[in-house]
Amino acid sequence: MDLKEYKASNGDILLYCGNPKMDILDELAMGPGDLWHSSLDQGFKDVFPELVYQIAVFWWFLNDFPHLDRAVNWRINPEQFVVRKEVWELFGGFPRDYRSETMPALDLGFRMLRYGGAIPLYIKGLYPSSNNLVAIPAFDRYIFFKKNFKREHAYNMLLKEGLKNPFRELKAYLQAQRASSRANSFPLVPPRELKDIKGQPEISVVIPTMFRQEYTLRLLQDYEKQEYPVKEVIIIDATPKEERKKNIYNKYNFSYNLIVRWQKSKGSCRARNEAIEMCTGDYIIFADDDTRIPSDFTKNHIKLLQTYNVEASNGLDIMAKKHTEGLEELKKALKGLGQSRWKVGAAQTFSNANSCVKKDWVKRLGGNDVNFDGGYGEDSDFGFSLLEKGAMVIFNPFSANLHLKPPSGGYRYWGIQGKILGKRRKKQAWELDRPVRYIRPVPSPTILYGIIKHFNTNQIKEYRSKYFFLYLFKNPKRSFFLRLFKMPYKMLQFKRAMLYARNLNDRGVRFD
Repeated sequence: MDLKEYKASNGDILLYCGNPKMDILDELAMGPGDLWHSSLDQGFKDVFPELVYQIAVFWWFLNDFPHLDRAVNWRINPEQFVVRKEVWELFGGFPRDYRSETMPALDLGFRMLRYGGAIPLYIKGLYPSSNNLVAIPAFDRYIFFKKNFKREHAYNMLLKEGLKNPFRELKAYLQAQRASSRANSFPLVPPRELKDIKGQPEISVVIPTMFRQEYTLRLLQDYEKQEYPVKEVIIIDATPKEERKKNIYNKYNFSYNLIVRWQKSKGSCRARNEAIEMCTGDYIIFADDDTRIPSDFTKNHIKLLQTYNVEASNGLDIMAKKHTEGLEELKKALKGLGQSRWKVGAAQTFSNANSCVKKDWVKRLGGNDVNFDGGYGEDSDFGFSLLEKGAMVIFNPFSANLHLKPPSGGYRYWGIQGKILGKRRKKQAWELDRPVRYIRPVPSPTILYGIIKHFNTNQIKEYRSKYFFLYLFKNPKRSFFLRLFKMPYKMLQFKRAMLYARNLNDRGVRFD
Protein backbone atom coordinates (compact mmCIF):
# COMPACT_ATOMS: atom_id res chain seq x y z
CA MET A 1 0.00 0.00 0.00
CA ASP A 2 1.03 3.60 -0.58
CA LEU A 3 1.37 4.67 3.05
CA LYS A 4 2.88 7.99 4.11
CA GLU A 5 5.00 8.51 7.22
CA TYR A 6 4.56 10.93 10.09
CA LYS A 7 7.01 11.28 12.98
CA ALA A 8 5.17 12.04 16.20
CA SER A 9 6.59 14.30 18.92
CA ASN A 10 7.33 11.27 21.10
CA GLY A 11 9.51 9.77 18.35
CA ASP A 12 7.03 7.15 17.13
CA ILE A 13 6.66 6.68 13.37
CA LEU A 14 3.05 6.58 12.18
CA LEU A 15 1.90 5.38 8.77
CA TYR A 16 -1.28 6.77 7.23
CA CYS A 17 -3.39 6.79 4.11
CA GLY A 18 -6.09 9.26 3.14
CA ASN A 19 -6.18 12.70 4.73
CA PRO A 20 -6.34 12.44 8.52
CA LYS A 21 -6.60 15.42 10.83
CA MET A 22 -2.85 15.89 11.25
CA ASP A 23 -2.96 18.16 14.30
CA ILE A 24 -4.23 15.36 16.58
CA LEU A 25 -1.73 12.65 15.56
CA ASP A 26 0.75 13.60 18.31
CA GLU A 27 -1.98 13.25 20.93
CA LEU A 28 -3.05 9.87 19.53
CA ALA A 29 0.53 8.59 19.51
CA MET A 30 0.83 9.27 23.25
CA GLY A 31 -2.37 7.36 24.04
CA PRO A 32 -3.18 3.64 24.24
CA GLY A 33 -4.03 3.07 20.56
CA ASP A 34 -1.98 1.35 17.87
CA LEU A 35 -4.27 2.03 14.90
CA TRP A 36 -6.85 4.78 14.44
CA HIS A 37 -9.73 5.30 12.01
CA SER A 38 -13.19 6.90 11.65
CA SER A 39 -14.95 4.00 9.96
CA LEU A 40 -18.12 4.16 12.08
CA ASP A 41 -18.90 7.45 10.31
CA GLN A 42 -18.10 5.92 6.92
CA GLY A 43 -20.60 3.09 6.58
CA PHE A 44 -18.71 0.41 8.53
CA LYS A 45 -20.89 0.25 11.63
CA ASP A 46 -21.53 -3.38 12.64
CA VAL A 47 -20.41 -4.78 9.26
CA PHE A 48 -19.73 -8.52 9.13
CA PRO A 49 -22.47 -9.49 11.64
CA GLU A 50 -21.91 -13.13 10.60
CA LEU A 51 -19.00 -13.18 13.07
CA VAL A 52 -21.68 -14.17 15.57
CA TYR A 53 -21.55 -17.74 14.21
CA GLN A 54 -18.19 -18.20 15.90
CA ILE A 55 -18.34 -15.79 18.83
CA ALA A 56 -22.06 -15.77 19.75
CA VAL A 57 -22.08 -13.37 22.74
CA PHE A 58 -18.68 -14.24 24.16
CA TRP A 59 -16.80 -11.17 22.90
CA TRP A 60 -17.32 -7.58 24.04
CA PHE A 61 -16.48 -6.13 20.61
CA LEU A 62 -18.99 -7.99 18.47
CA ASN A 63 -21.06 -4.79 18.39
CA ASP A 64 -19.80 -1.22 17.96
CA PHE A 65 -20.08 1.80 20.28
CA PRO A 66 -21.13 4.53 17.80
CA HIS A 67 -22.27 6.94 20.55
CA LEU A 68 -18.67 7.49 21.73
CA ASP A 69 -16.04 9.88 20.33
CA ARG A 70 -13.33 7.28 21.07
CA ALA A 71 -13.90 3.55 21.26
CA VAL A 72 -12.08 0.27 20.75
CA ASN A 73 -13.06 -0.84 17.24
CA TRP A 74 -11.62 -3.39 14.81
CA ARG A 75 -13.79 -2.51 11.77
CA ILE A 76 -11.15 -0.60 9.80
CA ASN A 77 -11.74 1.38 6.63
CA PRO A 78 -8.88 0.12 4.39
CA GLU A 79 -8.60 3.48 2.62
CA GLN A 80 -8.44 5.79 5.65
CA PHE A 81 -6.48 4.83 8.75
CA VAL A 82 -3.35 5.66 10.76
CA VAL A 83 -1.15 2.95 12.32
CA ARG A 84 2.08 2.67 14.26
CA LYS A 85 4.76 1.56 11.80
CA GLU A 86 6.17 -1.13 14.09
CA VAL A 87 2.70 -2.65 14.56
CA TRP A 88 1.93 -2.60 10.83
CA GLU A 89 5.19 -4.41 10.10
CA LEU A 90 4.71 -6.89 12.95
CA PHE A 91 1.36 -8.02 11.52
CA GLY A 92 2.58 -7.91 7.93
CA GLY A 93 -0.06 -5.43 6.78
CA PHE A 94 -3.26 -6.62 5.12
CA PRO A 95 -3.52 -10.31 4.14
CA ARG A 96 -3.93 -11.03 0.41
CA ASP A 97 -6.31 -14.00 0.39
CA TYR A 98 -9.52 -12.01 -0.11
CA ARG A 99 -11.45 -10.77 -3.12
CA SER A 100 -12.74 -7.55 -1.56
CA GLU A 101 -10.77 -4.59 -0.22
CA THR A 102 -12.81 -4.51 2.99
CA MET A 103 -12.19 -7.96 4.44
CA PRO A 104 -8.36 -7.71 4.63
CA ALA A 105 -8.74 -4.65 6.87
CA LEU A 106 -11.33 -6.40 9.06
CA ASP A 107 -9.05 -9.42 9.29
CA LEU A 108 -6.14 -7.27 10.47
CA GLY A 109 -8.26 -5.35 12.97
CA PHE A 110 -9.76 -8.53 14.36
CA ARG A 111 -6.38 -10.23 14.86
CA MET A 112 -4.88 -7.11 16.40
CA LEU A 113 -7.66 -6.77 18.94
CA ARG A 114 -8.61 -10.33 19.80
CA TYR A 115 -5.23 -12.02 19.78
CA GLY A 116 -2.36 -9.57 19.27
CA GLY A 117 -2.48 -7.15 22.20
CA ALA A 118 -2.77 -4.20 19.79
CA ILE A 119 -5.53 -1.63 20.18
CA PRO A 120 -7.43 -0.34 17.12
CA LEU A 121 -9.48 2.77 17.96
CA TYR A 122 -12.34 4.61 16.35
CA ILE A 123 -11.68 8.36 16.61
CA LYS A 124 -14.52 10.66 15.70
CA GLY A 125 -13.38 13.42 13.37
CA LEU A 126 -10.00 11.92 12.50
CA TYR A 127 -11.32 11.50 8.96
CA PRO A 128 -14.37 13.10 7.32
CA SER A 129 -17.66 11.22 7.29
CA SER A 130 -18.85 9.46 4.13
CA ASN A 131 -21.62 7.14 2.99
CA ASN A 132 -19.73 4.08 1.82
CA LEU A 133 -21.79 1.05 0.85
CA VAL A 134 -19.80 -1.75 2.46
CA ALA A 135 -20.48 -5.23 1.10
CA ILE A 136 -18.58 -8.41 1.95
CA PRO A 137 -18.70 -11.32 -0.53
CA ALA A 138 -19.79 -14.68 0.88
CA PHE A 139 -16.49 -16.14 -0.35
CA ASP A 140 -14.55 -13.70 1.85
CA ARG A 141 -16.61 -14.65 4.88
CA TYR A 142 -15.68 -18.31 4.50
CA ILE A 143 -12.02 -17.49 3.86
CA PHE A 144 -12.01 -15.41 7.05
CA PHE A 145 -13.45 -18.33 9.04
CA LYS A 146 -10.98 -20.71 7.39
CA LYS A 147 -8.00 -18.52 8.32
CA ASN A 148 -9.04 -17.79 11.89
CA PHE A 149 -11.30 -20.54 13.30
CA LYS A 150 -11.96 -24.26 13.43
CA ARG A 151 -13.97 -25.70 10.54
CA GLU A 152 -17.04 -26.38 12.68
CA HIS A 153 -17.74 -22.64 12.85
CA ALA A 154 -17.83 -22.38 9.05
CA TYR A 155 -20.28 -25.31 9.06
CA ASN A 156 -22.44 -23.36 11.49
CA MET A 157 -22.43 -20.28 9.22
CA LEU A 158 -23.22 -22.44 6.18
CA LEU A 159 -26.17 -23.99 7.98
CA LYS A 160 -27.65 -20.71 9.22
CA GLU A 161 -26.96 -18.52 6.19
CA GLY A 162 -27.84 -21.40 3.85
CA LEU A 163 -31.43 -21.14 5.00
CA LYS A 164 -31.55 -17.70 3.36
CA ASN A 165 -29.67 -18.45 0.14
CA PRO A 166 -28.54 -22.09 -0.09
CA PHE A 167 -26.98 -21.95 -3.58
CA ARG A 168 -24.85 -18.87 -2.87
CA GLU A 169 -23.64 -20.12 0.50
CA LEU A 170 -22.75 -23.64 -0.64
CA LYS A 171 -20.92 -22.32 -3.69
CA ALA A 172 -18.94 -19.82 -1.58
CA TYR A 173 -18.11 -22.43 1.04
CA LEU A 174 -16.81 -24.95 -1.50
CA GLN A 175 -14.78 -22.30 -3.32
CA ALA A 176 -13.21 -21.16 -0.06
CA GLN A 177 -12.30 -24.71 0.89
CA ARG A 178 -10.57 -25.25 -2.45
CA ALA A 179 -8.84 -21.86 -2.42
CA SER A 180 -5.19 -21.60 -1.48
CA SER A 181 -4.95 -19.49 1.67
CA ARG A 182 -2.64 -19.25 4.66
CA ALA A 183 -3.84 -19.78 8.20
CA ASN A 184 -3.38 -16.55 10.06
CA SER A 185 -0.43 -15.90 12.31
CA PHE A 186 -1.06 -14.16 15.60
CA PRO A 187 1.94 -12.04 16.61
CA LEU A 188 1.95 -10.31 19.98
CA VAL A 189 2.72 -6.61 20.41
CA PRO A 190 5.36 -6.22 23.17
CA PRO A 191 4.20 -4.19 26.18
CA ARG A 192 5.56 -0.69 26.63
CA GLU A 193 8.22 0.00 29.22
CA LEU A 194 6.39 1.18 32.34
CA LYS A 195 7.15 4.76 33.37
CA ASP A 196 7.73 5.94 36.92
CA ILE A 197 4.63 7.04 38.79
CA LYS A 198 3.81 10.72 38.38
CA GLY A 199 2.57 12.59 41.44
CA GLN A 200 1.25 10.81 44.51
CA PRO A 201 -2.05 9.19 43.49
CA GLU A 202 -3.95 7.64 46.39
CA ILE A 203 -5.38 4.12 46.27
CA SER A 204 -8.47 2.70 47.94
CA VAL A 205 -8.92 -1.08 48.09
CA VAL A 206 -12.35 -2.74 48.21
CA ILE A 207 -12.65 -6.28 49.63
CA PRO A 208 -16.06 -7.91 50.12
CA THR A 209 -15.85 -11.09 52.22
CA MET A 210 -18.05 -13.78 53.68
CA PHE A 211 -16.99 -16.78 55.81
CA ARG A 212 -13.33 -16.08 54.91
CA GLN A 213 -11.92 -13.84 57.62
CA GLU A 214 -8.57 -15.68 57.88
CA TYR A 215 -8.02 -15.40 54.11
CA THR A 216 -8.90 -11.71 54.23
CA LEU A 217 -6.42 -11.10 57.04
CA ARG A 218 -3.66 -12.71 54.97
CA LEU A 219 -4.49 -10.41 52.04
CA LEU A 220 -4.40 -7.39 54.37
CA GLN A 221 -0.85 -8.35 55.31
CA ASP A 222 0.07 -8.47 51.60
CA TYR A 223 -1.23 -4.90 51.19
CA GLU A 224 0.91 -3.83 54.14
CA LYS A 225 4.01 -4.99 52.23
CA GLN A 226 3.32 -3.05 49.02
CA GLU A 227 6.16 -1.02 47.51
CA TYR A 228 3.60 1.66 46.65
CA PRO A 229 1.41 1.96 49.77
CA VAL A 230 -2.36 2.16 49.68
CA LYS A 231 -4.30 4.86 51.48
CA GLU A 232 -7.13 2.70 52.77
CA VAL A 233 -8.60 -0.79 52.65
CA ILE A 234 -12.35 -1.11 53.02
CA ILE A 235 -13.73 -4.49 54.06
CA ILE A 236 -17.42 -5.27 53.80
CA ASP A 237 -17.86 -8.47 55.80
CA ALA A 238 -21.09 -10.45 55.37
CA THR A 239 -20.09 -13.24 57.75
CA PRO A 240 -23.08 -13.92 60.04
CA LYS A 241 -22.63 -12.66 63.59
CA GLU A 242 -22.56 -16.13 65.09
CA GLU A 243 -19.77 -17.19 62.68
CA ARG A 244 -17.47 -14.18 63.16
CA LYS A 245 -14.12 -14.25 64.91
CA LYS A 246 -14.16 -11.24 67.19
CA ASN A 247 -11.46 -8.60 66.75
CA ILE A 248 -9.72 -10.62 64.03
CA TYR A 249 -9.01 -7.47 62.01
CA ASN A 250 -7.42 -5.81 65.05
CA LYS A 251 -4.52 -8.28 65.25
CA TYR A 252 -2.13 -5.93 63.47
CA ASN A 253 -1.52 -2.19 63.31
CA PHE A 254 -1.57 -1.51 59.59
CA SER A 255 0.01 1.61 58.15
CA TYR A 256 -3.05 2.25 55.97
CA ASN A 257 -6.52 3.15 57.17
CA LEU A 258 -8.49 -0.08 57.67
CA ILE A 259 -12.26 0.33 57.56
CA VAL A 260 -14.47 -2.66 58.42
CA ARG A 261 -18.23 -2.67 57.94
CA TRP A 262 -20.53 -5.58 58.73
CA GLN A 263 -22.87 -6.11 55.81
CA LYS A 264 -26.57 -6.31 56.54
CA SER A 265 -27.69 -6.57 52.91
CA LYS A 266 -27.02 -9.63 50.74
CA GLY A 267 -24.71 -10.00 47.77
CA SER A 268 -21.24 -8.99 46.61
CA CYS A 269 -22.54 -6.23 44.30
CA ARG A 270 -24.20 -4.42 47.17
CA ALA A 271 -21.09 -4.98 49.29
CA ARG A 272 -18.85 -3.34 46.70
CA ASN A 273 -21.27 -0.46 46.27
CA GLU A 274 -21.28 0.16 50.02
CA ALA A 275 -17.48 0.23 49.99
CA ILE A 276 -17.32 2.51 46.94
CA GLU A 277 -19.29 5.15 48.82
CA MET A 278 -16.50 5.26 51.43
CA CYS A 279 -13.55 5.38 49.01
CA THR A 280 -11.49 8.58 49.06
CA GLY A 281 -8.56 7.56 46.84
CA ASP A 282 -7.91 8.55 43.23
CA TYR A 283 -7.98 4.88 42.18
CA ILE A 284 -10.01 1.92 43.43
CA ILE A 285 -8.55 -1.58 43.42
CA PHE A 286 -11.21 -4.30 43.49
CA ALA A 287 -10.05 -7.49 45.19
CA ASP A 288 -11.41 -10.89 46.18
CA ASP A 289 -10.88 -12.08 49.73
CA ASP A 290 -9.19 -15.33 48.63
CA THR A 291 -6.27 -13.79 46.70
CA ARG A 292 -2.59 -13.21 47.41
CA ILE A 293 -0.52 -10.42 45.84
CA PRO A 294 3.23 -9.71 45.46
CA SER A 295 4.81 -6.51 46.73
CA ASP A 296 4.84 -4.74 43.32
CA PHE A 297 1.12 -5.29 42.71
CA THR A 298 -0.26 -1.79 43.39
CA LYS A 299 2.79 -0.05 41.94
CA ASN A 300 2.41 -1.81 38.61
CA HIS A 301 -1.31 -1.09 38.37
CA ILE A 302 -0.68 2.66 38.65
CA LYS A 303 2.37 2.55 36.39
CA LEU A 304 0.44 0.78 33.65
CA LEU A 305 -2.54 3.13 33.83
CA GLN A 306 -0.28 6.17 33.61
CA THR A 307 2.01 4.73 30.92
CA TYR A 308 -0.89 3.91 28.60
CA ASN A 309 -3.00 6.89 29.69
CA VAL A 310 -6.13 4.81 30.36
CA GLU A 311 -8.88 4.70 32.95
CA ALA A 312 -8.96 1.05 34.06
CA SER A 313 -6.88 -2.13 34.07
CA ASN A 314 -7.70 -5.80 34.51
CA GLY A 315 -4.85 -7.69 36.17
CA LEU A 316 -3.55 -11.20 35.60
CA ASP A 317 -5.59 -13.65 37.68
CA ILE A 318 -3.65 -16.89 38.28
CA MET A 319 -5.61 -19.83 39.69
CA ALA A 320 -3.85 -21.81 42.40
CA LYS A 321 -3.71 -25.58 42.13
CA LYS A 322 -4.37 -25.81 45.86
CA HIS A 323 -5.98 -23.26 48.15
CA THR A 324 -3.05 -23.63 50.55
CA GLU A 325 -0.47 -22.27 48.08
CA GLY A 326 1.52 -19.08 48.63
CA LEU A 327 3.37 -16.44 46.65
CA GLU A 328 6.24 -18.78 45.74
CA GLU A 329 3.77 -20.81 43.69
CA LEU A 330 2.65 -17.59 41.98
CA LYS A 331 6.24 -16.92 40.89
CA LYS A 332 6.53 -20.42 39.46
CA ALA A 333 3.22 -20.11 37.61
CA LEU A 334 4.21 -16.77 36.07
CA LYS A 335 7.58 -18.15 34.98
CA GLY A 336 5.76 -21.05 33.32
CA LEU A 337 3.71 -18.67 31.18
CA GLY A 338 6.84 -17.44 29.43
CA GLN A 339 6.39 -14.76 26.77
CA SER A 340 2.66 -15.48 26.44
CA ARG A 341 2.21 -13.61 29.72
CA TRP A 342 3.18 -10.25 28.25
CA LYS A 343 -0.01 -9.25 26.48
CA VAL A 344 -1.49 -5.85 27.24
CA GLY A 345 -4.10 -4.69 24.70
CA ALA A 346 -7.77 -3.94 25.26
CA ALA A 347 -9.25 -6.09 28.03
CA GLN A 348 -11.80 -8.61 26.80
CA THR A 349 -12.84 -9.78 30.25
CA PHE A 350 -13.02 -8.11 33.65
CA SER A 351 -12.43 -9.53 37.10
CA ASN A 352 -13.42 -8.05 40.43
CA ALA A 353 -10.66 -10.21 41.90
CA ASN A 354 -7.95 -8.05 40.34
CA SER A 355 -8.75 -4.70 38.74
CA CYS A 356 -7.93 -1.04 39.18
CA VAL A 357 -10.22 1.79 38.06
CA LYS A 358 -10.07 5.56 38.41
CA LYS A 359 -12.55 6.48 41.12
CA ASP A 360 -14.30 9.16 39.06
CA TRP A 361 -15.13 6.51 36.42
CA VAL A 362 -16.52 4.16 39.05
CA LYS A 363 -18.70 7.01 40.29
CA ARG A 364 -19.71 7.87 36.73
CA LEU A 365 -20.82 4.29 36.23
CA GLY A 366 -22.77 4.22 39.48
CA GLY A 367 -21.21 1.05 40.87
CA ASN A 368 -22.18 -2.57 40.39
CA ASP A 369 -25.60 -3.55 39.06
CA VAL A 370 -27.19 -5.34 42.04
CA ASN A 371 -29.45 -7.35 39.73
CA PHE A 372 -26.48 -9.75 39.57
CA ASP A 373 -26.52 -10.48 43.32
CA GLY A 374 -27.03 -14.13 44.10
CA GLY A 375 -25.76 -15.19 40.68
CA TYR A 376 -22.86 -14.78 38.31
CA GLY A 377 -21.65 -12.35 35.64
CA GLU A 378 -21.29 -9.12 37.61
CA ASP A 379 -17.57 -8.81 36.80
CA SER A 380 -18.05 -8.90 33.04
CA ASP A 381 -21.01 -6.52 33.25
CA PHE A 382 -18.98 -3.97 35.21
CA GLY A 383 -16.12 -4.03 32.70
CA PHE A 384 -18.44 -3.92 29.70
CA SER A 385 -20.36 -1.02 31.23
CA LEU A 386 -17.12 0.93 31.63
CA LEU A 387 -16.50 0.47 27.89
CA GLU A 388 -20.02 1.63 27.06
CA LYS A 389 -19.42 4.80 29.08
CA GLY A 390 -16.22 5.51 27.15
CA ALA A 391 -13.51 4.28 29.52
CA MET A 392 -10.45 2.51 28.17
CA VAL A 393 -9.94 -0.82 29.95
CA ILE A 394 -6.69 -2.66 29.22
CA PHE A 395 -5.19 -5.93 30.33
CA ASN A 396 -2.36 -5.75 32.87
CA PRO A 397 0.13 -8.64 32.92
CA PHE A 398 2.40 -6.77 35.36
CA SER A 399 -0.03 -6.96 38.31
CA ALA A 400 -0.69 -10.64 39.00
CA ASN A 401 -2.49 -12.27 41.88
CA LEU A 402 -2.82 -15.86 43.06
CA HIS A 403 -6.49 -16.87 43.32
CA LEU A 404 -6.80 -19.56 45.98
CA LYS A 405 -10.44 -20.62 45.47
CA PRO A 406 -10.93 -22.41 48.82
CA PRO A 407 -13.59 -25.12 48.89
CA SER A 408 -15.98 -23.14 51.10
CA GLY A 409 -16.96 -19.60 51.98
CA GLY A 410 -17.35 -16.48 49.89
CA TYR A 411 -20.36 -14.90 48.23
CA ARG A 412 -20.73 -17.96 46.00
CA TYR A 413 -22.60 -19.27 49.04
CA TRP A 414 -25.65 -17.64 47.49
CA GLY A 415 -24.95 -19.15 44.09
CA ILE A 416 -24.74 -22.59 45.68
CA GLN A 417 -28.02 -21.96 47.46
CA GLY A 418 -29.54 -21.24 44.06
CA LYS A 419 -28.95 -24.86 43.03
CA ILE A 420 -31.07 -26.22 45.88
CA LEU A 421 -34.76 -27.01 45.47
CA GLY A 422 -37.39 -27.63 48.11
CA LYS A 423 -37.79 -26.39 51.67
CA ARG A 424 -34.04 -26.00 52.28
CA ARG A 425 -33.74 -23.46 49.47
CA LYS A 426 -32.99 -19.85 50.38
CA LYS A 427 -34.69 -17.42 48.03
CA GLN A 428 -32.32 -15.65 45.64
CA ALA A 429 -32.42 -11.93 44.87
CA TRP A 430 -33.02 -12.57 41.15
CA GLU A 431 -36.22 -14.52 41.85
CA LEU A 432 -38.03 -11.24 42.63
CA ASP A 433 -41.72 -12.05 43.17
CA ARG A 434 -41.60 -15.44 41.41
CA PRO A 435 -39.93 -18.02 43.71
CA VAL A 436 -38.33 -21.08 42.13
CA ARG A 437 -40.34 -24.20 42.86
CA TYR A 438 -39.85 -27.43 40.92
CA ILE A 439 -37.70 -26.44 37.95
CA ARG A 440 -34.26 -25.02 38.62
CA PRO A 441 -33.40 -22.38 35.98
CA VAL A 442 -30.20 -23.18 34.04
CA PRO A 443 -27.97 -21.42 33.07
CA SER A 444 -27.81 -18.81 35.81
CA PRO A 445 -30.54 -16.20 35.20
CA THR A 446 -28.05 -13.42 35.95
CA ILE A 447 -25.73 -14.68 33.20
CA LEU A 448 -28.64 -14.49 30.75
CA TYR A 449 -29.59 -11.08 32.12
CA GLY A 450 -26.12 -9.78 31.25
CA ILE A 451 -26.47 -11.18 27.73
CA ILE A 452 -29.91 -9.61 27.22
CA LYS A 453 -28.58 -6.34 28.57
CA HIS A 454 -25.72 -6.02 26.07
CA PHE A 455 -26.60 -8.03 22.93
CA ASN A 456 -29.34 -8.04 20.30
CA THR A 457 -32.04 -10.61 19.58
CA ASN A 458 -30.21 -12.45 16.79
CA GLN A 459 -27.07 -12.76 18.91
CA ILE A 460 -29.09 -14.12 21.84
CA LYS A 461 -30.64 -16.73 19.51
CA GLU A 462 -27.18 -17.79 18.40
CA TYR A 463 -26.09 -18.10 22.03
CA ARG A 464 -29.07 -20.38 22.69
CA SER A 465 -28.24 -22.47 19.64
CA LYS A 466 -24.61 -22.83 20.69
CA TYR A 467 -25.59 -23.61 24.29
CA PHE A 468 -27.61 -26.65 23.27
CA PHE A 469 -25.09 -27.73 20.62
CA LEU A 470 -22.33 -27.80 23.22
CA TYR A 471 -24.58 -29.68 25.66
CA LEU A 472 -25.29 -32.40 23.09
CA PHE A 473 -22.02 -32.78 21.23
CA LYS A 474 -19.20 -31.54 23.48
CA ASN A 475 -19.69 -34.06 26.25
CA PRO A 476 -18.70 -37.77 26.38
CA LYS A 477 -20.14 -39.79 23.49
CA ARG A 478 -21.19 -42.64 25.75
CA SER A 479 -23.82 -40.46 27.43
CA PHE A 480 -25.15 -38.83 24.22
CA PHE A 481 -28.49 -40.67 24.18
CA LEU A 482 -29.06 -39.89 27.85
CA ARG A 483 -28.49 -36.18 27.12
CA LEU A 484 -30.82 -36.43 24.13
CA PHE A 485 -33.46 -37.94 26.40
CA LYS A 486 -32.99 -35.07 28.88
CA MET A 487 -33.12 -32.38 26.18
CA PRO A 488 -36.81 -31.40 26.68
CA TYR A 489 -36.19 -30.79 30.38
CA LYS A 490 -32.97 -28.91 29.56
CA MET A 491 -34.92 -26.65 27.21
CA LEU A 492 -37.52 -26.06 29.92
CA GLN A 493 -34.78 -25.04 32.35
CA PHE A 494 -33.37 -22.62 29.78
CA LYS A 495 -36.81 -21.13 29.17
CA ARG A 496 -37.33 -20.64 32.89
CA ALA A 497 -33.91 -19.00 33.27
CA MET A 498 -34.74 -16.65 30.40
CA LEU A 499 -37.98 -15.72 32.16
CA TYR A 500 -36.11 -14.60 35.27
CA ALA A 501 -33.52 -12.80 33.14
CA ARG A 502 -36.17 -10.84 31.26
CA ASN A 503 -37.83 -9.91 34.57
CA LEU A 504 -34.52 -8.47 35.76
CA ASN A 505 -34.07 -6.63 32.47
CA ASP A 506 -37.58 -5.16 32.71
CA ARG A 507 -36.76 -3.98 36.22
CA GLY A 508 -33.73 -2.07 34.91
CA VAL A 509 -30.22 -1.43 36.21
CA ARG A 510 -30.09 -0.86 39.98
CA PHE A 511 -27.29 0.11 42.33
CA ASP A 512 -28.97 -0.32 45.75
